[in-house]
Amino acid sequence: MRESKIGGFNERLSSQAEARKALLEKFKPKPTIKPEVFETRAQRKAREVEEVRAKRAADKEAARLKVEAEKEAARLALANNEEAQLELKRQERKDRKAQAKAEARAKREAKSAQRRG
Repeated sequence: MRESKIGGFNERLSSQAEARKALLEKFKPKPTIKPEVFETRAQRKAREVEEVRAKRAADKEAARLKVEAEKEAARLALANNEEAQLELKRQERKDRKAQAKAEARAKREAKSAQRRG
C-alpha cells in the first residue's frame, strides 16, 4: 500500500494528540491580573458621580461667568451710547410723571370717597 500525503499512522496519531492538547489548553484557567488598588462597584459609581457633579458645577460656573461678562459688556455699551443715555433719562422722567399722576388721582379719589362716605 502507498503512504498518503499526510504520512503514516503514527504521524497521524501524534498530530491528533497535539491538536487535542491545543484544544484542551484553551480551557485551562489563565492567571488573573489583579489591580494594584481594588475598587468596588459602589466606590467606582461614587467616584463617577463625583466626577459628573464636578463637571456640571464647572460648566455652570463657566455659564454664569459668561452671562456676567455679557451683562457687563452691555452695560458698558449702554454707558458709551449717548442716545441710549438720553432715552433712559426721558424714560425715567416719564415714569416719575406717571407715578405722580397716579398718586394725585388716588388722592383725589380718596377725598371724593371721604366726602361721599
